[in-house]
This record gives sequence, C-alpha cells and structure tokens, in this order.
Amino acid sequence: MSKRKLAQFAENKTFDHVIEPDSRTMLEDRFELKEKWNSDFFKNDQPIVLELGCGKGEYSVELGRQFPDKNFIGVDIKGARIWRGAKTVEEEGIPNVAFLRTRIDFIASGFAPGEVDEIWLTFSDPVVKGSPNRRLTSRVFIDRYRQVVKPGAIVHLKTDSDFLYDFTLQEIEQHGYELLEKSGDIYGEMHRFDPDFREILQIKTFYEKKFLAEGDNINYCRFRI
Repeated sequence: MSKRKLAQFAENKTFDHVIEPDSRTMLEDRFELKEKWNSDFFKNDQPIVLELGCGKGEYSVELGRQFPDKNFIGVDIKGARIWRGAKTVEEEGIPNVAFLRTRIDFIASGFAPGEVDEIWLTFSDPVVKGSPNRRLTSRVFIDRYRQVVKPGAIVHLKTDSDFLYDFTLQEIEQHGYELLEKSGDIYGEMHRFDPDFREILQIKTFYEKKFLAEGDNINYCRFRI
C-alpha cells in the first residue's frame, strides 16, 4: 500500500464525520449508531439521504451544501476514496454530511427500519460479467434497502453504463417498483427536468467527468420502492 493511502487512512480516523465499523460489528449487528444517526450523530431530526458506493463523495458533499435541511451519508468500502469527500467536509465545516466506511451488503446493520428517507446510486459498478445479484439495483439489494428506508422511498440511479441502466429498468418492471422518471441522455434532455432538479443532476463526480470526456452519455432514472 502506498504511503499516500496510508496517510489518507490515518487522517480518516481523525475525522469525527467518518465512521469505520469493523466487519464483525456489522455481521453481528452491533453497530452503535443504528437507529441513532439523528439523535446521537447529527443531533437533529432532519431526513437522512444515502449515497451508496459514494466513491470520493462528490454527490454527498454537494447535496449537503445545497440542502442544509437534510442529512447526507456517503457509504463506500474504499477508505482512500472517501478521504477526498471527508477532507472537503472537514475543510468547509459542512455539518450535515458524514461517511460510513463499510460494505453496502451490511446496509441493514448500519441503519434501522425507516431510518433512511432516500437513496442515490452514483456510477455504481455495473458488474457486467459477475452475478446479477451483485448489481446495486438487483432485487437482492433493493430488498436490503427496503429494510432501512421509509415506505415508498425513492431510489435514484445515475450511470454511464447503458447495461446497468437497461438492467435497472427491467428490474423495475419485473418487480413492480414505481418508475417515476427516466432518461438515456440527461445532458441531451436536461430541458425535460424540473429547473430545481437540474442543478442536482448536474453535480458531476470524478468518474462522471472522466466518462463525459470520453464521449459517454449519462443515464438517469428514479423509482419508488
């Protein structure tokens, strides 16, 4: 492991807004903040929004800036990626953004039933060659999300992968989720979206900038689970 990554991992441990439970704690469902994110961490009763597979946390950070009346938690297992967003939160003193370093498989150990209001999936691994159950919009993962979200919660997917986008639309139809909006090219169809939501859609992650530079189109859909 590089010295830079080691330094980032070490700095993450100094940030109060980076939570890093060990795998055993999550496997045994002993995570102390479960059901207590509002009372013990954010110390407010604002809605909680998750960015799952948050990478460098660009969406969590920018949404936190735009919506001080909501709490945002980026979830990812990669500590070196989380560090970038966590560093920004520390430098700017953004009070409503946190990062949880854990596997998304453990999501039901991190949050209590009904504790989460909304979910964002930003540029998730499409898992083209692996098991469909590993895709973050598969029924396996949606069932996990249902264990922690309020009834009728909304999931957003933003992806450069036509494969994952098409797969998600098929899952929505097959399993009876409510499709609220879809676009196979958000920047070509930005006029279709509500003006306030355009600003949210135009938040660009590190990976999105890379994909756009390569000429890829960006897909988006949101659905109710």
